[in-house]
Amino acid sequence: MLIFGQVFTVQDMTFKAGDDLVISGKPKSECNIFSINIGHNADDIALHFNPRFCSGGDSNVVVCNSLRGEWGEEQREHSFPFQQGESFKVVFNFNNEQFFIKLPNGTMMSFPNRFGDDCFKYIDVRGDVKILGIKNK
Repeated sequence: MLIFGQVFTVQDMTFKAGDDLVISGKPKSECNIFSINIGHNADDIALHFNPRFCSGGDSNVVVCNSLRGEWGEEQREHSFPFQQGESFKVVFNFNNEQFFIKLPNGTMMSFPNRFGDDCFKYIDVRGDVKILGIKNK
């Protein structure tokens, strides 16, 4: 999957099970798609969180997946609280079974932790989105 635009990568910031990872950003006004990836590296992504305004036949949907050698089965969330040109805050938390994601409107969604790991050190944000802050607490 190609996502054009800005790439923002954080390596060696430990994100442990039970921690809250808060990512704030602002999609550009012409943004069609962006992604937040959490894992071990670019080839081992435990959570691919992918809001799609309009991309690949999808409109206003959040697609989640994982990558370990190949992409797994996609999961879609149709609660879509993102607006082009407007700031957002997403909170990620996980245990060795599930990722828990609090969307900007307070909707909670989950995605299986297919790796079963309790620590990740790679966070990557791609697409036409400006990162305003990343906080691990």
